[in-house]
Amino acid sequence: LAMASGAAADDNSSPMLGRYLESVTEAAELLVGGELVAFPTETVYGLGADARNATALGRIFEVKGRPRTDPLIVHVATAVDAEPLLAMPSPDALDLFRALAADFWPGPLTIVAPMAADLPTLLSAGTGAVGVRCPSHARARQLIAAAGIPVAAPSANRFGHVSPTRPEHVMSDLGRSRIFVLRDAPGASCEIGIESTVLKIDDTNRQLVLLRRGGVPELRLA
Repeated sequence: LAMASGAAADDNSSPMLGRYLESVTEAAELLVGGELVAFPTETVYGLGADARNATALGRIFEVKGRPRTDPLIVHVATAVDAEPLLAMPSPDALDLFRALAADFWPGPLTIVAPMAADLPTLLSAGTGAVGVRCPSHARARQLIAAAGIPVAAPSANRFGHVSPTRPEHVMSDLGRSRIFVLRDAPGASCEIGIESTVLKIDDTNRQLVLLRRGGVPELRLA
């Protein structure tokens, strides 16, 4: 698999800088303070940062070795929290967004729509659109709600590596960078184990475009 050059995280001689967390409150405070916090969702572990903080977003790309042409998905605690992140081009598009959110959230569906102008362009990779999702995993939603911010979070692994479903997977892949890894609640898990389905609202052509298959069964999208 292709890997970014100069990846310190792949140097096994580097010291481990990552640290595990047990406390949602501590994890939330670190996110607000601009740190990277990996956390569990129902799909896979995500590497989270404050979606409003361009410096923190830049560290996601750096730690993952992720191309800056690859947009980030923003996670929210409720559907209402997603709307300020979007610049819906028409009332019909907003109605469609709300209908999708009501049907599929919380859950493994990412909805892509035009991004609000006050958010960092890194989120959209210059496309002008952003993906938003409300996860169903209880600990993920507790974390986002406690932080009180939208949380950008791609999968918590080096670009091109297998997406992690356990905190140990995250630490093994990314722990040589300064990150924090929130452990899951006892008995909980990333039960789906694959990334979210991604749907784009195409208002110009008045249709939905499937950009990525994932955690939502395709029959539900028909």
